Amino acid sequence: MTVQNVDRTLSRKQRLQEKQRRQLSVVDTVDKAEGKVRKAEAELAVAVTEAVQVFGDEQSASEALDMSVEAIRRFLHMARNEAADTDTPADAAAKPA
Repeated sequence: MTVQNVDRTLSRKQRLQEKQRRQLSVVDTVDKAEGKVRKAEAELAVAVTEAVQVFGDEQSASEALDMSVEAIRRFLHMARNEAADTDTPADAAAKPA
């Protein structure tokens, strides 16, 4: 008795459907991971902002955190943008129409 390959017993349509299912699964996994990365970067941006305040300036924070000044500035920029994005809806709601 020979063992048949599962791919040979599936129709072309079934193989295509299985391929699409795997592709959608991978896309879903990547989307979830990107969300986690954005959240982690936002948390890191807040932590870097606090580090700059504690260490006094970007250069001192860079040395203490063993992170480039460019990276420090990128995270500071992210934190400012995040703060601006969160303030915007509250500002709009607080203003009379």
